[in-house]
Amino acid sequence: MRGHNVNIYFSEKTYNKIKPLIAQRKVSEFVNKLVEKELEKEQKIEKEQLKKQLIAAYQREAKDQDLQEELAIWDEISGDGLDDE
Repeated sequence: MRGHNVNIYFSEKTYNKIKPLIAQRKVSEFVNKLVEKELEKEQKIEKEQLKKQLIAAYQREAKDQDLQEELAIWDEISGDGLDDE
């Protein structure tokens, strides 16, 4: 596996909890898996927040009468020259 070396500081208390559970040469793998899980959670949260923001913006636009009237005018004048049949 290719990657980068990073020094991580564990408190004595945390290290003493990790030491009996994880083989000495497997700590990096363990930490990497935990970080990946947390990153996935963060990305999911960010995606949900963006989705909510987009929905709210679309709802505001749909309620904006001035905008709807302007869009209707633009729809009328910006045709591509093809007749709707």
